[in-house]
Amino acid sequence: MKEKNFLIYTNDPIQTKHLGAFLGKVGHEGIVICLEGDLGAGKTTLTQGLAASLHCGSASSPTFNLMNIYEGDVPIYHFDLYRLNSEDDLYEIGFYEYVQEDGEIIIIEWPDRFPSSIPEDNLYIKIYEQENNRRKITVTLNGTKYQNQYEELKKLCQSLQ
Repeated sequence: MKEKNFLIYTNDPIQTKHLGAFLGKVGHEGIVICLEGDLGAGKTTLTQGLAASLHCGSASSPTFNLMNIYEGDVPIYHFDLYRLNSEDDLYEIGFYEYVQEDGEIIIIEWPDRFPSSIPEDNLYIKIYEQENNRRKITVTLNGTKYQNQYEELKKLCQSLQ
């Protein structure tokens, strides 16, 4: 299957949160979302928009907890792989059990640390920091499971441009 992706830009944190809200709208029945980007790129800001859209309260970076769980309309399991050293660490935090579940939203920050451990089906979002809070964001569909969510997200994102 040919890789599918699209590019969007957000001009400020509010638009980045709107992208997160769009992800909540399309992923409310369960989805795996991978977030890649440098420290401070906007991964947590995007997650905050997603969590707020699903009435999950305030989301924060799970860097020191390794995983946060947000309860709301849909459970969100938010992993941060930055501080992990090996795939053994993934087993210890129950990563593989969570990512095999359906019906939840799984957010994986720093998926590039353990690419072979990431589910084949996912929406892979890479955030590039630019000047003046502007973000260049690529959204890539991996696999076919989330094809409909990808297409719906692509349409919703046209309003950010």
